[in-house]
This record gives sequence, C-alpha cells and structure tokens, in this order.
Amino acid sequence: MNLYEVTKRIIDVVGAIGGVILFFPLLIGGAIWVKLVSPNGPVFADIPDRVGKNKKPFRMLKFRSMVPNGYEYLKNNYPELHKKYMENNYKLSAEEDPRLLKGAKIIRKLSIDEMPQFFNVLVGDMSIVGPRAYYFFEIDEQLVKYPEAAQYLDGALRVKPGITGLWQVSGRSEVGFVDRVKLDAIYAGKKSILFDLLIILKTPFVVISGKGAF
Repeated sequence: MNLYEVTKRIIDVVGAIGGVILFFPLLIGGAIWVKLVSPNGPVFADIPDRVGKNKKPFRMLKFRSMVPNGYEYLKNNYPELHKKYMENNYKLSAEEDPRLLKGAKIIRKLSIDEMPQFFNVLVGDMSIVGPRAYYFFEIDEQLVKYPEAAQYLDGALRVKPGITGLWQVSGRSEVGFVDRVKLDAIYAGKKSILFDLLIILKTPFVVISGKGAF
C-alpha cells in the first residue's frame, strides 16, 4: 500500500467509527422503525450483491425500506408500474412506488437507510468516499444500452465504492448512467485525500437538501 492508500484507510476506519458513534441513535431508530412498520421481514434489505473493488462481489448493508420481496410484489400486483420500473432503469418515484414502507420517503431522503454502510467500511468492502456500488446486472444491462460507458467503467471499478462520492454530490439519481460512470472514473483517477475531504464536506448539504433522492 502506498501513502495515499494508507491515509485513506485510516480516514475510513476513523470516519466509520465516528459515524457509528455519531449516528448511533439513528441506526437504532432505523432498525426499530423497520420492525415496527414491517415486522414480518428482515431489518436489512435483501438485495443482490454489489460490485466492489476490482469487481469483487460484496453485500452492501441498507435498512429495508420496502415490503419483503419487493420486486416480485411489484411485478405480480402492479404490472404497469413494473413495466415503467424496467424501462426507467429500475427506478420509480417515491410518490408512485407501492412497495415503500410507511415513512420510507423521509428515511430515504435523509439517507438514514444508507447508514449501516459504515459497517461495510469497517470491514473493508467500502470506503467513506468512492464510486457508486453498482449491481452486476445493472452494469450488464446498462452497457447494452450505453456501450460508450465501457471506456470509463474499468477505471471506476479500480477503487472501493463509497458511501458518498463525486456523483452522489453531483445530483445522485438525477445523473444518468454514462455521466455517473464518467464521474466515478474521474474520481478514481485523482487519488487525492484533499478531494475526498471536499466531497465529505459537501455531502451533508446534499443529504439535507434531498437533491436527487428517490
């Protein structure tokens, strides 16, 4: 490991421990909220593995904000919305998504559902700052639609995905796939602790504003 990687890992560990301590009430509150509004499902979302550094798979921890087996629920009960979901890059607005639990819109807007990812950082699967943690199927399907993104993807996947990152503070869900991967590749190429700190400082304002959340 070079000096940048060592320094970044120290920041990750210190930041993750600090995040768990600082947001401990929200972590406990988030787990209690899930069990109160949806007692029959797990606390954490049962989602496919994400793509980690050098395409290594890992399970990203998120509080569950949907009904159990949300995809099948949408597909079997709301065929028109399911079609829209598939055509819109696996997205539905919070106002129209019938899978969301009571209160999930606020939980997502404030990124409380993402807070368990501090534990992903502690075990080394993620970093505080890094690219988006893509799904494997998401990459495969998006590259069919946008083959021009391939030129940026290898660079983006050379580093650990992050809780926050350049694309996250540049619009989140408002940023299209090609621009998102391009931003991730730009970040991965910089390898700058100062750049990481600037992104960390910008993140609270993005979270509070809810810009790009869905």
